[in-house]
Amino acid sequence: MGADELVLVVPRDRVIRGRGWRGVSADGLEAVLATIATEGRFEPRAAMERDPAHKQVIPYLVLRDAGRYFLMRRTRAGGDERLHERYSIGVGGHLNPGDGDIRTGLLREWHEELEAAFVPDFRLVGLLNDDETEVGRVHLGIVFVAEAGGRPARVRETDKLSGGFASPDQVAALRDRLETWSALVFDFLEGPGQAVR
Repeated sequence: MGADELVLVVPRDRVIRGRGWRGVSADGLEAVLATIATEGRFEPRAAMERDPAHKQVIPYLVLRDAGRYFLMRRTRAGGDERLHERYSIGVGGHLNPGDGDIRTGLLREWHEELEAAFVPDFRLVGLLNDDETEVGRVHLGIVFVAEAGGRPARVRETDKLSGGFASPDQVAALRDRLETWSALVFDFLEGPGQAVR
């Protein structure tokens, strides 16, 4: 991360009430998106990584294909050492000036992180929050799900990531090695009565 990279943030107390929640929730989704649109601002990422009074807004996409998840493993070459050797089912990242809005920023991340000859329909499903980890405390996920529809997708930065489609059972077998956000989203998508299909 560049020391002067600007990222979209919103005051925590404007989008998380009280102690908040842990996991994925659709409660108040539209109100939070409206607050981000009106009160979000760009601040230096380095400072925001240490400021739990603000949430950095992260579009977070889960790509699926016939029930399988696009599963990635981060190598030690990645920039954030807190995530080295962890698995992820989420494609996404920080929003920067020039992204326009959350979906446009997600589209940029899609092209930066994956090689695919298609752009799927990004379906909004909820907000992702976890104040129990160092990383989660300063980030708020905006969760989307998309379907590959049998079309191939590959990771772009093969020095930093490896990946491919995996069954829910294969992802579940790696649950203790999933990044916290990925574990929470996986539980939400696969949980009883909460499955997003």
